[in-house]
Amino acid sequence: MRRAWLGLFGLVAAVELVAVALDSTVLQWLAKPLLAPVLLAYLLRERRRVDAVAAGLVAATAGDVALLVPGRAAFLAGMGCFLVAQLAFLAGFRRHGRPPTVAWAGYLIAWAVGNALLWGALGPLRLPVLGYSLALCLMAAATTGVSARTGAGGAFFLASDLLIGVGAAGTELPQADLLVMITYCAALLLG
Repeated sequence: MRRAWLGLFGLVAAVELVAVALDSTVLQWLAKPLLAPVLLAYLLRERRRVDAVAAGLVAATAGDVALLVPGRAAFLAGMGCFLVAQLAFLAGFRRHGRPPTVAWAGYLIAWAVGNALLWGALGPLRLPVLGYSLALCLMAAATTGVSARTGAGGAFFLASDLLIGVGAAGTELPQADLLVMITYCAALLLG
């Protein structure tokens, strides 16, 4: 049964990646809002209870939908939803293991450096990004206490959102949207 759920996630992720590559808004609206719910359905089937990680996937779904809408208000709403997701994931992952001190230190250094580099270009997004990225880095650090696979998921989540932050700071990277979705799908799958 696990393979069927992972296969379904793979199919939805593939459709989403093709949609981003083709810049197909319709396909993105069909696929992106299904990414986290497919994993949530699998998680609920396996664990038979709602926990913090499940709540994080619900918030991530809301964030995915918000980020499909253009504009600053939708971007901030999406960031707010993902802030809730990161805090829920942080709570859930902390229950599964104790991250090494070096992980906390490394992710906090990454947080400080990333924000210092983007600070001047973020304008009015500075404070929301500062707060959100702290929660993101704490969540990523917490994943290292669960397993190597989950730790990789946390790192991919950070990479995905760092790419979004670089774009929000006005730097356009080639194929940035596709890279964001590749790393985000990997983060969901591994986390």
